[in-house]
Amino acid sequence: IESHGCIFMIIDFHTHAFPHNLAERAISKLAAVAKMEPHTDGTIESLIKTMDDAGIDRSVVLNIATNPKQQDNVNTFAIELNKNPRIISFGSIHPDSDTKRETMIRLKNSKIRGIKLHPDYMETVIDDEKFDEIFALCCEFDMIVSIHAGFDVISPNFIHATPERILNVINKFPSLKLVAAHVGGNALWDDVEKFLVGKNVWLDTSLAKAFGMPIEQMNRIVKNHDPEKILFGSDMPWGSSKESIDYVNQLSISSEFKEKIFVNNALKLLS
Repeated sequence: IESHGCIFMIIDFHTHAFPHNLAERAISKLAAVAKMEPHTDGTIESLIKTMDDAGIDRSVVLNIATNPKQQDNVNTFAIELNKNPRIISFGSIHPDSDTKRETMIRLKNSKIRGIKLHPDYMETVIDDEKFDEIFALCCEFDMIVSIHAGFDVISPNFIHATPERILNVINKFPSLKLVAAHVGGNALWDDVEKFLVGKNVWLDTSLAKAFGMPIEQMNRIVKNHDPEKILFGSDMPWGSSKESIDYVNQLSISSEFKEKIFVNNALKLLS
């Protein structure tokens, strides 16, 4: 398919959607906190419409358990959502959960390929021992972990997943399939270059433009990192799909490299 200069498939590795009975409330609350205008109404139907408009074939929907009590409901939603052929849905495990292994088995048996962790909402630094059991389980069950990395408006004065802390996780769990969102550390990209570029971590491109990463720095990061470990992401509904695609298309890299970012790297990681 052709979309914004792309003549290949596109997989968006970073999106969000909510159950119908929660979508309106969740979106309005998050929009107020983030002071960002959402691009969808929070429902899966609205997400798919933006995908169609932008020429995106499939999206990874990242679901987050912000407390242990909601973990089972979040994962039930993720499992149902994963039945949609346009969606690859991730579950979530909270670091304070007493049922980490049971939950991991449930997700694996339900053909879920990964989990999402948001250390700022979970109020736990990413290299805390509380996360160790989750990372060990992900290695054991061959599950991908996508984490929010860097600045988040929910915790503006304390960043729970800095590039340096993420490096601690990589070093402790060398076989972990870790995706660090927002190019490895939202608004901390100098530290990403210092600590994460060239390391065993996948970086998604979400919100890079929205938070002001200079295109020159993005060019430098993608050229110095493993070319098979860069993933396209928008953070829809908070990031525009079309703007996110255009941003990657502005990079001074080959068409083959762009195809890796837009689709091939995701397909390989998800296989």
